[in-house]
This record gives sequence, C-alpha cells and structure tokens, in this order.
Amino acid sequence: MKKLIIVLLIILTSCAASKKCCGQISYKGYDYNIQDIIKNQLKFSTIYGAVNGGNSISDVKTFSILDGLQTSTIETPFDYSVTIGIRKIARFGHENKAQTFYDGTESNYTDAATVGKVQGFEYLFEIDYARQQGIDYIDQHHFIRYSSDDDCNGPLCVDHFAAKVEYLKDGFADIEYFELSERYRYKKDKDLAFSIGLVHRLAEPYGYDPLAKWMLSNGNLHYTYLALEEGYNVDVANDIYMDPDGNIVANSADVWKEIVIPQVLADYTTKKRNELERIIQHSIVIGFDYYKYTKNNWLHAWGNILPYHYNDGNEFSYHNYISDEQWYDYSGGIIFGQKVSKQLGLFAEGKYNKYWNREWYDFKFGINYIIR
Repeated sequence: MKKLIIVLLIILTSCAASKKCCGQISYKGYDYNIQDIIKNQLKFSTIYGAVNGGNSISDVKTFSILDGLQTSTIETPFDYSVTIGIRKIARFGHENKAQTFYDGTESNYTDAATVGKVQGFEYLFEIDYARQQGIDYIDQHHFIRYSSDDDCNGPLCVDHFAAKVEYLKDGFADIEYFELSERYRYKKDKDLAFSIGLVHRLAEPYGYDPLAKWMLSNGNLHYTYLALEEGYNVDVANDIYMDPDGNIVANSADVWKEIVIPQVLADYTTKKRNELERIIQHSIVIGFDYYKYTKNNWLHAWGNILPYHYNDGNEFSYHNYISDEQWYDYSGGIIFGQKVSKQLGLFAEGKYNKYWNREWYDFKFGINYIIR
C-alpha cells in the first residue's frame, strides 16, 4: 500500500507541473498525457457513501439451575453497514438501471466478470464496515479491469488483451487475497471469447493448520498443554481454571472442555495465522466469457479454471497441504433471463468461487408474472 501511494503521489505531482513534465506517451499514432488520462477515467464515475441498518436476531433467554433458578438474556446488537466507494462500470443490457442513489447494498454479479461491456478501463473501490448477528466485519472489494476488442485501433487499445487487478476481503467467507491477471483473449465471434494467461495471487498460506503439531497419534488434541502454553493456569485438585489475566473462567472440567477450550483453540488459530507472512502463488488461467442480449432473452456467462500452480518450495505453500502435486481453482458466473410472454418472465443469477480450501458463492432465481 505504501508503494502504491508513493506511485500515485509521483504521478499527481508530475501532472501538477507543466504539460511537458507530465510525460507524453505515443502508441498507435496517439499521444497520451497522464493528466488527461486521469481526468477522462474519473469522468462519469460515482463516489458514494451510505449507512444501512436494522434489527438483528431477537434476544434469547437462557436458564441455569446450578444455584437455584437463574435467567439471563443474550442480547444481539442491531445490524448495520457503513459503505464508501467509487465506481465506474458500464451496465450490460440485462442490468437494471441504477437507483437514483447508490446506497451500498447493490449486488452486481457482473463485477466478478473477467471483462467488461466497454473497451478500456473500469474500476470499483469499495469498503464496508458491517455488523451482522453481533459479529463485526470489514469487507473490501477493489479492482481495475481492462477490456479490449480484437484489431482495435482506438486510444488505450491493446489487441487480444485483457487484464484485471483485484483485492478482495470477505470477512463473512473468511477469504482475503490480492490478484493480478493478464491474458491473451481471442474472440471466436461477437458473443464468445476465450482467454489464457497468468494469475498471480498474494494471500495468507491457506491450508496451514496451526493445530497440526498438537495432534496426538490417536487423533485427539493435546488441548490442555496448548492452553498452558498460551498462559492459562489449571488447578485440577480444586477445579479452578484461570485465563492468562488470572480470571477464573471455569470451575469444572466439563465447563473447561466444552466452553473455554473451543475459544482457546479459536484464538490460538487466529493468532498463528496472523503471524505468517503472505505468500505469492503463480498460476495458469484458462477462461471464457459469453454475452448475448436481446430484448426478450439474455445470457451472460463467464468461467475461469486454474489447472497449474508453480511450486516455489515455500514452507507454507499450498502444495504441502494436499495429497496431489496440483489442484484446481475455479470461478464463474451466469446471468440468465427470458421473457416467455408479455406476462411471464424467468431469471437466474449467481457466481461461484473456489480458491485453495475456500468457497464463497451467492445466487438468486425466480419468476415474474404480471396479472392483466
């Protein structure tokens, strides 16, 4: 992030100088000026911010009879999301016209597509601070996408080429990575195109299991020794179990095992994962994209498969956590709609991703019928 900020500052500083200092680039007979490029790319983009909220799950009453009948209420705070972002993405023919205002709740499946509707650059930078069912999340999705047609000759045009740089952090799905892809893209016809290229992903070492070294030969977990190493204290004779701060967290072996230990394992796993450096994975990607739209029928589909991943010998490479030398990562999406008649319409939309040992997806489908 520091390097990115430095590069942006250099560009903006150079563009604040005279036009000669701003740098001239010639390509295919066109002269480019960085200041003009930035101005044109920001044109028609939308900066938005919104706050959304609502009640969460209802409060739950719990009962205990250890010292007579006791009741307590587990309260769940209200759900909310705070969203800020900037986007410039052309709508496909099947997409509904945007609302009067962006409120941060829009779900555009085509944001995940490999290429966009128009030639050139599109981008999205969005961050969400959210709380759902009492759990706080920070979600981010940023990308810059470049699309080009074959044999093009306009400004910023590169024949047979597509590229995308993306950062995704989905707290609910527990996935975070930075990805850069560059591809050779061949259009078979005006609707269908194929692509092949390289993908470079920077992420935590997925597949790494911090609890593996605590496993016994019989398959059980040495959880008490783990807790002791983390600073917990156990007085078995008096049934006293204390956390690293000296607070009593359990007064029986059952409470220690069923309630305290699961939290100890969760905290330990999170700590160990956060201690590791991110690693980079280079992979081959093969994909396709298809788009055909008419007033009554439309189909937009895309898919990518990563069949080969370079093994650089890193101690925490995903290669070390699977039985085979290679594995398949893939992603895809589909948007389908059909107006069967003036009254009846069908639709189905969804996207699916599988990277390493993580899966995240969403979908919707339905029917519309207008009574006349």
